[in-house]
Amino acid sequence: SEAVDRIYNEYIGNAENRAQVRDGLLDAIGDPLFVLSAIEVARYHRDAGNPVYFYEFQHRPSSATGVVPEFVKADHADEIAFVFGKPFLAGDV
Repeated sequence: SEAVDRIYNEYIGNAENRAQVRDGLLDAIGDPLFVLSAIEVARYHRDAGNPVYFYEFQHRPSSATGVVPEFVKADHADEIAFVFGKPFLAGDV
């Protein structure tokens, strides 16, 4: 269908190697699950008159070395350690 073709072309159509196909597929899955829903919630808050700040955390923590694949910049919730610090990770809270 035309919709499938458009989605394919947006996320994978220009891929030149397997890594780019993988990254495109991850974006195609992640955008509707995380990005679109986050934008929707941000718009509700904005429409209610509240200030909204939107960010994408991409800093790869050193604890990821040897644990997650190198292409992963930051996993879901990795920013928690940077916001709350090591005591949070050590279970001291």
